[in-house]
Amino acid sequence: MEKDVLKATKRSVTGKQVKQLRRAGQLPAVIYGHHVEPVAITLNAHDATLALSRVSSSTLITIEVEGTEYPTLVREKQRDFIRNVLTHVDFLAVSLKEKLRAEVSIELTGSSPAVKDFNAILVNGLTTLTVECLPSDLPEKFVVDISGLAVIGNGIHVRDVQAPENVRIMDEPDEMIVVATAPAKEEVIEVAAVTPEEGEGAEAEVIEKGKKEEEGEVAEAAPEKEKEKEKKEKEK
Repeated sequence: MEKDVLKATKRSVTGKQVKQLRRAGQLPAVIYGHHVEPVAITLNAHDATLALSRVSSSTLITIEVEGTEYPTLVREKQRDFIRNVLTHVDFLAVSLKEKLRAEVSIELTGSSPAVKDFNAILVNGLTTLTVECLPSDLPEKFVVDISGLAVIGNGIHVRDVQAPENVRIMDEPDEMIVVATAPAKEEVIEVAAVTPEEGEGAEAEVIEKGKKEEEGEVAEAAPEKEKEKEKKEKEK
């Protein structure tokens, strides 16, 4: 495995004063980990940005600090999204003789016939796999070929991924990485066509019905008025 080395210097500047380091082209960072006292460092911002842009969270990086080498993994990269520059990096120091657990990204490659022939939609499950191994055996990524997804319902599980020698995948074998699913069905609402003549007839029917209902209400009200009139006559 190619050894990535970044040269760094110890720093005593902390807090708000690190802004001066950034303006001077320096990138503040810290190294911490098992059996390692935290070490505050600075890196050349330009060189570090180029180097870290092509590594993943499972890439082993050696930080050389004034003659001492620290094998590390990138644990966190803080960024100024407005200026699109790194502002701080956390490195996890590891022992080359002790196994560790790390997240390794999954990269899908190839073309799925289910998508081409059946308009299937690929649904991702896991995007990383948890592995256990020595730091020097960490894979950069897992490349998963989706050309075997021939029909809707085909899927790729953790058990289908071939891990390199000395690397153990810790995720459950039945967990789904990607599956070809059927496209969502569009709901079609059928509206009966109405000719102009039918439309006019329906409108006339509604008007006629309204008239009859109104006449019925008047007819029902008439007897009530007669009774009220007779009652008043008797009172007189």
